[in-house]
Amino acid sequence: MDILKKAGLAIALPIVLFAGWFWLSDGSENFYSPPLRTILTAFGDTWTLERLRTDVAPSLLRLLAGFLLAALIGIGLGVAIGLNRRLRAVLEPVLEFFRAIPPPVLVPVIMLFAGIGDGMKVIVIVFGCIWPILLNTVEGVRATDSVVLDTARAYGVTGPARLTRVILPSASPQIAAGLRQALSIAIILMVISEMFASSNGLGFTIVQFQRSFAIPEMWSGIILLGLLGFALSLLFRLAERWALRWYEGLRAAQRRAG
Repeated sequence: MDILKKAGLAIALPIVLFAGWFWLSDGSENFYSPPLRTILTAFGDTWTLERLRTDVAPSLLRLLAGFLLAALIGIGLGVAIGLNRRLRAVLEPVLEFFRAIPPPVLVPVIMLFAGIGDGMKVIVIVFGCIWPILLNTVEGVRATDSVVLDTARAYGVTGPARLTRVILPSASPQIAAGLRQALSIAIILMVISEMFASSNGLGFTIVQFQRSFAIPEMWSGIILLGLLGFALSLLFRLAERWALRWYEGLRAAQRRAG
């Protein structure tokens, strides 16, 4: 029952918003803001299986490649920096400098070196996603309880075992928070990167609709993008809940004790 209640609460607001949009726009004669009824009709006509294969699938593959690569680099560097105080002191100014640069600004620069193919789009996603993962990993590693580390050392848990059995599990909730932030950034950068010198992808298609004044189709692409973001977020939450089920159980036990 709790799961059904949470699911109902999660979809209640979107249903209310769509119903309000449908009602308020029903009599709209504005060319740039057509009725939702027209947009939904265009949605069914536009996003066929063929278009999903040619435009949406490449976007998702680029997003997945960039997100996974950013996760590997961010977690790897984050663990190394979190464990080494001197390395952290040396790299922190450089990391703060690059973190402050908005990834879309670097798209023209990345195009000069990586061209206009899929590699450029993946690099843009990696550059934007790596920072929340890296910084959250560093803080998670640094926050590992010193008592737990001393206990592990006393029991002879050192080297790789200390990393995989003590440090990473302790930092995993904060790493998951960084990955969650990076996922939303990846979706944004996926669209932005496809607006530059691209021939397919969801971002490219939405811009083409806008340039050809196919406004209902453009709105349908925006709705599809929102649905994809919601679906990816839901999948990530399910994976996070499965991976951190021990942590959720610990928090539930602490709430009951309190």
